[in-house]
Amino acid sequence: MNLIHPMKSIEQPFDADPQKSYTMAARYYTDENIYQQEKADIFWQSWVYIGHSSQLKDAGDYITANLHGQEVMVVRDQEGQLGAFFNVCPHRGHQLLTGCGNTRAIVCPYHSWCFDQQGQFLRGRNLQDLKDFSNHEFNLKPVNTEQFLGFIFVNLDPNAKPMTQIYEGLKQEIEHYVPQIDQIERQYHADYKVAANWKLLVDNFLECYHCNTAHKDFVDLVDMPSYQTKTYARYSSHISHQPSKANSKAYQVQGEQSYGYAAWFMWPNLTIWVMPGEANISMLQMHPDGLSQCLETLDWYGIGSQLSQASHAAITYLDDVLQPEDIGLCESVQKGINSLAYNQGRFVVDDQRSHLSEHGVHHFQKLVIEALDLN
Repeated sequence: MNLIHPMKSIEQPFDADPQKSYTMAARYYTDENIYQQEKADIFWQSWVYIGHSSQLKDAGDYITANLHGQEVMVVRDQEGQLGAFFNVCPHRGHQLLTGCGNTRAIVCPYHSWCFDQQGQFLRGRNLQDLKDFSNHEFNLKPVNTEQFLGFIFVNLDPNAKPMTQIYEGLKQEIEHYVPQIDQIERQYHADYKVAANWKLLVDNFLECYHCNTAHKDFVDLVDMPSYQTKTYARYSSHISHQPSKANSKAYQVQGEQSYGYAAWFMWPNLTIWVMPGEANISMLQMHPDGLSQCLETLDWYGIGSQLSQASHAAITYLDDVLQPEDIGLCESVQKGINSLAYNQGRFVVDDQRSHLSEHGVHHFQKLVIEALDLN
């Protein structure tokens, strides 16, 4: 049972109008029952990013991922096609593959049951005397997978709608800001452990009301007056339309650019960044790792397999400055929302939807409330 302390204020309604609305109540970030419900109602019904096709160049290449407790794998077969499956042996439930690599066949480390790259059961030892045994019954269970601009997504919902329908317009937006998107490869990966609920990290990404206070170098790098957030059905865009400052304190911007900074949020837990400078795109993803813990992963992509000097400078800024700033903010908020004195705030939203407006956070929280349907 979720007990409400007398000092906690009565929960105010979440309104469809962000200028009228209170924020999501603290329980959405502190209630273990809600955290568990998010598995089935959000993460097991959504498209989730797990990698890029450049990581699976050859037949037999595979990657694995965890979707809030559900292990999956994606494998390239001999025909060059990508297939996704639950990463579990149908014999006794052992995990089949770990990490990433290449395999001619998928062999269970427990009892050596063997499957081909398309998930078909091939053989198992000592099965000759089993009655009514069907090979087909023990094929690997498939998972929906799609490539979106070369990025690999999976969805555990067998009836999932196509990504181009759910995120209509996003593909064209990203192609506009990264015209060389079909040439990119993953060049860098980093993990960040954060002592905060995953939704707090998404909330933080979706507004720049805090930027002047907490991100002095980012404000110096990006033209904030032209920074604009727009919300759509299942994503939002966050773009500074004027070129960035070449001599910023953050890092030296190289290469011509007609805009300053472009980013997007893809429901439920992915943020996409295009930093000022040479062609690049990065995926910063918030993985729930417990009620008040989150694992953030950063995949940086650029042209070729090696980081350019400009990309190295941008990553150094992200790793050493911007990420520590944001992580500190979110961990502090996690402590604050557990306070008996806090339950809800108000969204700060202006008519112009300026760079100081929090309507992007309202959009995300509305999606969370609709998905969980707790009222």
